[in-house]
Amino acid sequence: MHSDNRLGEYLRARRELVRPENHAMPAPGRRRVPGLRREEVAMLAGVSTDYYVRLEQGRERHPSAQVLDALAGAFGLDAEAVAHLHGLAGPAPRRRRRSARPEQAGPGLVALLGRWRDTPALVLGRRLDLLACNELGAALFGWLGEERNLVRALFLRPDAREFYGAWETVASNCLAALRASGDVDDPALTDLVGELTLKSPEFARLWARHDVRTKTTEAKRFRHPLVGELTLRYEAFTVNSAPGQQLVVYQAEPGSSSEGALALLGSLAAAPVEGRNSSAPSALDG
Repeated sequence: MHSDNRLGEYLRARRELVRPENHAMPAPGRRRVPGLRREEVAMLAGVSTDYYVRLEQGRERHPSAQVLDALAGAFGLDAEAVAHLHGLAGPAPRRRRRSARPEQAGPGLVALLGRWRDTPALVLGRRLDLLACNELGAALFGWLGEERNLVRALFLRPDAREFYGAWETVASNCLAALRASGDVDDPALTDLVGELTLKSPEFARLWARHDVRTKTTEAKRFRHPLVGELTLRYEAFTVNSAPGQQLVVYQAEPGSSSEGALALLGSLAAAPVEGRNSSAPSALDG
C-alpha cells in the first residue's frame, strides 16, 4: 500500500482513464497506452512534457497549486478528487503505528441503533469494518456470516455477487470510499489491501484506478435470499465522536414493493425461528 510516489501513481492512473475524445483529440485505432499520452496531458495542462514526466516518475514532488488545478482540469476531476490531488502534493503523511486496540462503535451510538426498528442501520469503521448494526441491519446483511469487513466480503465471498444487483458499481464505490478515508498508510489497511491484491484480480484492477469518493447517498439494488429483490437508498453520516466512522441508514421508497419487502424482513428477523442462521451478524454487535 505505502508508496514513495503517491502523486505520480495517482497521475498515471487518472491519465490512463481519460478518453482522448473527451478533449476533442483523435482516438487512433491502435494506441500503445490506454487513455492520454504524457505529452497530451502536458499540453492540456500547459506544462512541458519533461516536467510532467518528472511528476509521474516522482522526480518532482511539489508542483504549484496552479499546475495541480490545470492537471485536474485535464483529467476532469470533481471537487473531492481535486482536494485529494492537492493533498498528495503536500508533505508526506506520518506513518501510523499499529494499534492493538480494535475499533469499536460508541455505546451511545449502539443504543441509538437499537431504537430504530423499521430502518436498517450500520456503523462502519475506517476500513469499512461492520462495527455495529441494528436488528434489521443484521437481517439485511446476514449473508456476511462471520466476516466483518465489507471490502473483503465483496471480493472474496461468492454470495456478494448474488446479493448486490450491480456488483461492479458497488465494488468500485466501496474502494473509492476506502481511499477517501485518507488512511491509506494505516498498517491494518495495508495488510487488507495486500491480502486482497493477491487473492482477487478484480480488486487489484479496481484499486489501481485510484478513485476517491466519500460515501454520501445512493440507491442500491439487493437480492435478499429471504425476501427477494428490493431497492433501498442509503444516507451516510460522519460520527463526530469517532473520526473516520460512519453511520449508514437505509430506507425504502414509501408505498413501494421494496418497503413491503423490508417490512417482511423485519417480521422475519423479529420472529424466533428454530434453526435460524447463527452466523449472521448479531444485532448491536459493537
